[in-house]
Amino acid sequence: MLFAKQTRKGILINIVLIFEINTMKKLFATAGLLMCFGVVFAGGLLTNGNQSAQYIRMLSRNASTTYDAVYYNPAGLMKMENGLFISVQSQSLFQTKTIVSGYPLLNSSTYEGKVTVPVFPTAFAIYKKDKIAYSLGFGPNSGGGSAEFGTGLPSFEKDISNLVPGMAGLTKVGQSITGYKADISFKGESIFWGIQGGVSYKINDKFSVYGGLRYIPATNTYTGYIKNISVTANGTSKIASTYLSNEVAPIMTGLAAQATAGAAQATSAAASIAASIAPLIAAGAGGYTLGAIQGAGYMSAAQRAQIEGGLLSVGATQAQINAMPLSNIPATFTTAAATFTGQAAYLNDQAKTMVATGAALTDKSVDVKQTGSGITPILGINISPCEGLNIGMKYEFKTKLTLTNSTKVDGTGMFPDKAESSSDLPALFSVGVDYKITKKLNISASFNNYNDKGVDWGNNIYKEPRVINHNEWELSFGGQYQLVKCVAVSLGYLHTAMGVYDQFNSDFSYYSNSETFAGGFEIKAGNKLTVDLGALVTNYADANKFFRSAVVGNYSETYKKHSVGFAIGLGYHFGGN
Repeated sequence: MLFAKQTRKGILINIVLIFEINTMKKLFATAGLLMCFGVVFAGGLLTNGNQSAQYIRMLSRNASTTYDAVYYNPAGLMKMENGLFISVQSQSLFQTKTIVSGYPLLNSSTYEGKVTVPVFPTAFAIYKKDKIAYSLGFGPNSGGGSAEFGTGLPSFEKDISNLVPGMAGLTKVGQSITGYKADISFKGESIFWGIQGGVSYKINDKFSVYGGLRYIPATNTYTGYIKNISVTANGTSKIASTYLSNEVAPIMTGLAAQATAGAAQATSAAASIAASIAPLIAAGAGGYTLGAIQGAGYMSAAQRAQIEGGLLSVGATQAQINAMPLSNIPATFTTAAATFTGQAAYLNDQAKTMVATGAALTDKSVDVKQTGSGITPILGINISPCEGLNIGMKYEFKTKLTLTNSTKVDGTGMFPDKAESSSDLPALFSVGVDYKITKKLNISASFNNYNDKGVDWGNNIYKEPRVINHNEWELSFGGQYQLVKCVAVSLGYLHTAMGVYDQFNSDFSYYSNSETFAGGFEIKAGNKLTVDLGALVTNYADANKFFRSAVVGNYSETYKKHSVGFAIGLGYHFGGN
C-alpha cells in the first residue's frame, strides 16, 4: 500500500517550529557583582563623610578644632585645651531608592528599595598636653546599614520576563504563554569600620601637624532569592521548571517520534512508488503528470488517488501535485524523508533545551559573607595665620582592601567559597577654612576631592567597565550663631559632584550629583558637657541610563534617591592635668 493519507497528515507539516529561549544562565549572575554594594549617605563612592553630629548639623567641618577634628582635621586638635575629651555620637539615616524601568516586558515598571541605618555610631577620644595630643576615632568608614529590595530589581527580572516572547513559538504545538511571575528578594548589609589612631604636634602658634593610621575591618553580607518562577500557559499558572521539563519536553519528544516514523514511511513510500511507476518512466512517460497518465488510460483513478494522498501527507500542495512530472514523485518522498529526519533531530534538541531551561528556572538563593581589612595612612596640617582664621588640610592615602568569601549558599555559582575580590578605597584630599566674624558668628567652607580614578572599580552588573569621568568633589558651607550663652544654632549646605559616566551606574548601584541641607543646635551644659543635635536632607538628581536590547530594542531606566538623617552627640571635657 502506498503512503496512506491518514499518516499524520496536517501534523508534521504544521510544526516548523522556530523556538529559542534564554536558558537563564544569567538568572542570578548579577549577584556576582554585589560586592560593589555600599550604603553611603555623604562622602565618596565608598567613603562615609558623615562622621559626627556636628557634621549632620553644619556639613562643613574640615577646619574643625573640637571633638570631631579627630576625623576631619586631626592637626587642629592642638587648638583644644589641655585634658581628656570623650565624645560619643549616633546617627539615624534613611534612604529611599527608586528605579523606573522602561523595559516593556516587566510586570511592573517601578522598583523601590529601602536603606535603613537606625544606629550609626561614632566615638572620639583626645588627650592633649601642651604641644602634643593623642587621639582615637571610631565609626563606619563605609557602609553602615542595610538595603532591602522586597520585589527585586529590573536586572534580576528582565531575563525572566523574556520567557513570554521567548516561548511564542510554542503556539505551534498548542501552548500559549501570556505572562510570568516570580518571587524575588534581595538584602545587602555592608559595614567597613574605621578605627583611627594618631598623634598631633604643635610646631608653633601658627602650625601644627598630624600623622596617623586607620584600620578598616570590612564585612559585606548578601542574602536573596529568586523562586517560584511561573508562566501562564493556556490561561493556567504553572511552575516554569516543571512545566518545561514535564509538559513541554514530552510534547517535543512525542513530535520527534512522529517525525521519525514519518521519515521511515516516506522512505518506504519512495521505494514502493519508484518501483510501481518505473515501467511508465521507462516507457517515456516520466515527463507527464498524473492527470495526463490517467487520462491516457495508463493509471487507474484509485492508483492516482493513493499517490496524490501520499504527496499531500508529506507537504505537497494540490497545485504542485497537478503540475508535477511523474519522474519527480520518488524524489519528493525522499526529500520529505530527509526533512522529517531533520525535524526529529531538531525537536529532540528542543526537548533537551526545555529540560535544561527548566533546571535553570528552579529556585536560586544566595547567603554570602565577605570579610577583609585594610590600613589607611593619614597626614594632616593646621594653619592659623591670624586671629579668628583657621585652615585645616588632610590627606588620606588609598586603602588596599581585599575581601574573602565565606559562602553558606550559592545557587548562582558566582560566589565560590574562599574566593577573593578587591574593594579598595580611594585616596582623599580635604581642606577647610573657618573664620570667626564676631564673637557670636563664625562661618566655614570645606572642599573634598576623592581620587576615584586611582581605583579599579571593575564592571557593573551588566558587565560594562565602571569608568570614572572625573574625580568626585564636594564643596560645603556652614555657619554657626550663638543665640544665647549656652545655645548655638547652625546651618549647612553641601554640593556633591559625582564623576561617573552613565554606564558606571546600574539599577543595583547608582550615583548622581546631590544637594544637601542641614541644621541643628549646639547646647553647652556648663563648661564640661556639650550636646549636639542635627538633621539633614539630601536631594539627588535623577540618573538615566539607556539600553539596547536584542529582545525589545532601545529603552531607558531612571534612578532616583532621597535621604534624611538625624544625629545626637555628647561630648565631655574631663579637664586638664
